[in-house]
Amino acid sequence: MRILRYKNKRETIVLAALADDERVYDLPHSDFMELVYASEREGKPTIQYVKDLIAGQEPIEEAFDELQLAVPIAAPEVWASGVTYEKSKDARNYEATAGKLDADTFYDKVYEAERPEIFFKSTAARTIGPGQPVYLRSDSDWQIPEPELGLVLSKSGKVLGYTAGNDMSCRDIEGENPLYLPQAKVWKHSCAIGPVILLAEAVDDPYSFDLACRIYRADEKVVEGTANTKQLKRRFDELVEFLARDNELFDGTVLLTGTCIVPPNEFTLKEGDRIEIEISSIGVLNNPVKKQESKIPTAH
Repeated sequence: MRILRYKNKRETIVLAALADDERVYDLPHSDFMELVYASEREGKPTIQYVKDLIAGQEPIEEAFDELQLAVPIAAPEVWASGVTYEKSKDARNYEATAGKLDADTFYDKVYEAERPEIFFKSTAARTIGPGQPVYLRSDSDWQIPEPELGLVLSKSGKVLGYTAGNDMSCRDIEGENPLYLPQAKVWKHSCAIGPVILLAEAVDDPYSFDLACRIYRADEKVVEGTANTKQLKRRFDELVEFLARDNELFDGTVLLTGTCIVPPNEFTLKEGDRIEIEISSIGVLNNPVKKQESKIPTAH
């Protein structure tokens, strides 16, 4: 069972369920967390609560692929994990050593360390959903998407569901100096999540998700990569525990769990590209790429 938000014909955002038969059913709640709270009041797992709600109900007329989807949850915060896959470690080392790869770096150290890399990624205002454009940063010449599995968390750190995420990254800025990480990761429309939230109760093994990333340029596929969450170095409960350590979590927080798909080193995104991030049982997060006007202030 998957939960989504879409804009109906009255231009109203509606919460809905996407059943296993791909039919869509409107739900009588305003957002994902309200749905979770209601299921808790009923003393039911969220998946059973949703099944009871839609039992005997007619689906909407539109098919899922006809809907104007919105971000599935207005996450108050999005956090991200780095260097959780070996491929990510290798890519970060390439950036940090200008391709020399002949010495251990701090990325090697964090890959093996007890403490994982966790960083702040986005706010609700900066996070976009399916079909909306991700923006290129104006002061970077080496930018890529990072396809990641996202955990939707409660304030207690419980995993409520799973979604797909795009952690847009500037490889040149991060590679120049690790202290520039916030600027390499956080800017307007630098984070996308969606298209749905797969309820946690519907997942038998979260370490068996297949991930794929495809990038199209002028309708031609120029990048494609695949991975599986079984390749993770870290466990999800480990990442959540460190995120919650001496920290306040908010209901609906999303934690992106790192990437194992990195485009070729000579590749950078360009305006007009289109990014598809697909995760099995979740679906395809589709976003066009757009330049934004430079916000660099001029000297007086």
